[in-house]
Amino acid sequence: MERVLIDELHKWKNKSDRKPLILRGARQVGKTWLLKDFGKKFFKDVCYINFEQKDVLGAIFEGTLSPQRIIEQLSVYSGKKIQPADTLLIFDEVQEMPRALTSLKYFAEEAPEYAICCAGSLLGVALHEGTSFPVGKVEFLDLYPLSFREFLLANGEEMLLDYILKNGHRDLATFTEKLTDYLKKYFVIGGMPSAVLKWLDTHDFFEVDDVQKQLLAAYENDFSKHAPRQIIEKIRYVWDSIPSQLAKENKKFVYGLVRDGARAREYEDSLMWLSDAGEIIRTYNISKPDVPLKAYADLKSFKVFLLDVGLLRCMSGVSPKVILEGSKIFEEFKGALTEQYVCQELQLFKRLQTNFYWTSSSSAEVDFLVSDGMEVYPLECKAGITMNAKSLKVYRQKYMPKWSLRTSLLPYNKNEEEGIVDIPLYMLFALSAELRIEN
Repeated sequence: MERVLIDELHKWKNKSDRKPLILRGARQVGKTWLLKDFGKKFFKDVCYINFEQKDVLGAIFEGTLSPQRIIEQLSVYSGKKIQPADTLLIFDEVQEMPRALTSLKYFAEEAPEYAICCAGSLLGVALHEGTSFPVGKVEFLDLYPLSFREFLLANGEEMLLDYILKNGHRDLATFTEKLTDYLKKYFVIGGMPSAVLKWLDTHDFFEVDDVQKQLLAAYENDFSKHAPRQIIEKIRYVWDSIPSQLAKENKKFVYGLVRDGARAREYEDSLMWLSDAGEIIRTYNISKPDVPLKAYADLKSFKVFLLDVGLLRCMSGVSPKVILEGSKIFEEFKGALTEQYVCQELQLFKRLQTNFYWTSSSSAEVDFLVSDGMEVYPLECKAGITMNAKSLKVYRQKYMPKWSLRTSLLPYNKNEEEGIVDIPLYMLFALSAELRIEN
């Protein structure tokens, strides 16, 4: 399956001031596969090192962290000579070997000619717990589940995608039904690579559902295996509460839904662990929509989403059969699947600040705020084709934004007079182009 991030990896390879790169992301989003595919396409050879084999590799990193010594011993260990210009060196599960992380500093300073890419599913957790880190000596990229754009590519729709990217919103009426149908499928299947592969192999939603249940079980097993013992039970409570949190009309995270009598101070470590592991996304309430958005975020008032819409659908017990019932999937679960989808699509715009929402002192709420660092754009997302956005109207009257954004199943429309842009849910990947921002 084609991953769009491979273009960023290629740019990294050709940098004159290249540093070792760390690819971050939750378990099972395809980090190892992507790095191996990148190596196969753009290097003559790949040397893959998995640090879960601690006993064998520990000795190599126990001594002096001289890059040349490490390269010599890894060459012997792997049985292949590591060449600076020709070999991609992949460090997998690098958080399991803190000294390997530290060695990246010396590679950056003394041997930048070596191309080193690292992956670590729980790297964020390891760093939060105090693992030594070569600050300023590495670069980062983040990998998420397949986006809707990548889902189209996986289903062989390169020509359709190229047409959309080339023509934008023009002349899309012919393909609206097809794109909506793909979006329905994406709400059921999501973007976890193993679920998408199962769909491509079988075209059976219930087999996809089985794969998703296995993924959810694997995440839950990680709690017991990797989390500090004192917060394991709390992590499970938080995790299990997410569907009910998102089912509410007001999706603000409520500790009382985690457990009766629960308090913020008891569960903040659990939320932090899930966030560091890449398994949840938090969006924060903004009291004043001004730049920079972070300065106006209320860190005590937030929503919690999962990393993938398909996993949320499965975890919530929404049957795959809902795909057969018209647009019901967009309305099921009080719009939670639609908001989850929009949240994870927004993660892909690295030049935009996206993990924020706005509420008024009354009951008005705008689902997302998007900022390019100069302007703040309200983004309202709706299920289906009903677009009665009263909260957006309240926001516009109060703050008069340059543009207000709405996303639903309605066709594209740009109302210059009112300053409102309607972007179909299946075209959200074109948002940065609409705002004229280079992603």
